[in-house]
Amino acid sequence: MEGNGDCVVTGQVSAAVGLELDSLPDFNNMLRSLPKLSLLFSSSRNPHYLANAHRFISQRRTSASRVKIGVASNVPIRSKSTSTISSAITSEVVAEDQVQQISLLTSTDDNYGGVLVELDRPMDSTTFISILRASVSHWKQLGKKGVWIKLPIHLVSLAECLVKEGFRYHHAEPKYLMLVYWIPECPSTIPANATHRVGIGSFVMNEKQEVLVVQENSGLFQGTGVWKFPTGVVDQGEDICVAAVREVKEETGVDSEFVEVLAFRQSHNSFFEKSDLFFVCMLRPLSSDIQTQSLEILSAQWMPFEEYAAQPFVQKSELLKYINDACLAKIGGQYSGFCPLSTSSNFSDKKNYLYLNAGALQRSNSS
Repeated sequence: MEGNGDCVVTGQVSAAVGLELDSLPDFNNMLRSLPKLSLLFSSSRNPHYLANAHRFISQRRTSASRVKIGVASNVPIRSKSTSTISSAITSEVVAEDQVQQISLLTSTDDNYGGVLVELDRPMDSTTFISILRASVSHWKQLGKKGVWIKLPIHLVSLAECLVKEGFRYHHAEPKYLMLVYWIPECPSTIPANATHRVGIGSFVMNEKQEVLVVQENSGLFQGTGVWKFPTGVVDQGEDICVAAVREVKEETGVDSEFVEVLAFRQSHNSFFEKSDLFFVCMLRPLSSDIQTQSLEILSAQWMPFEEYAAQPFVQKSELLKYINDACLAKIGGQYSGFCPLSTSSNFSDKKNYLYLNAGALQRSNSS
């Protein structure tokens, strides 16, 4: 005993014995105010510690001056007063039906030292934050770097939780939102979202030296009277050569086949701050009848190339003048663009296209 009337107990307590605390008249009353709770001294060697502690406490409730506490393993105990014991009990007491392990988010490793999580199971925000924090801690111990969380649209309510935990938006698609988090303290090497949009313009000329042109029913050229090449945006997973043929068919109804890429242009801040790659493609017509798409196209026709090139809008554009020169040089046999060559690679099992000057390459190989 030490102190001013405080009860002090120090030492090791075994699972086979009980700890008797004397001179604590208020301790029994305190236990009565905590129904269905037990003192918990956790031990991996004795899975029945919780039941044992509860049984010992219940058996001694009739005594006002002596309480026997059963413990599950050898643990150091130090108690200085009734209030101190009460505080310790509050921090160590656990409801029997609340003993559980926090699970981790299911993830797969990426090729750059990070992990990808694809959420699909609904959960409340409190549970999600607990699991998320435990998972990030686990990944940090494993030395992981970037964390990618793919959030489907039906779980979008969890986006706020992720942002508050330090995640940021990376990109969004119609059915999901992708968020990222960088674990190390060094600068992040997570790549930016896709930076470019890819567009095409189709130069289609028939045997009469007439070029296929359209007037748009919407967009920047609406109401200007300008005749232009059929243009459009390449869809996700679509090849440039396929997109050029598709756009011509959609806007004019004319069938065509791809010949080559004549030139391409890169611009910036063109579409929601994204950069733009625009490919000028030459196509050979396979039909001549025109059927316009009324939603986007006001009119379409075959126009002599000289008439098209003489338009004031075209004459004022340095870019269009260079494009026209390349088209005329190609028709005159003095210019070669880039033809699509179907190839395979080590990065994908699918066939892809390499665009190159096939004629020049063939002459070089034969010399």
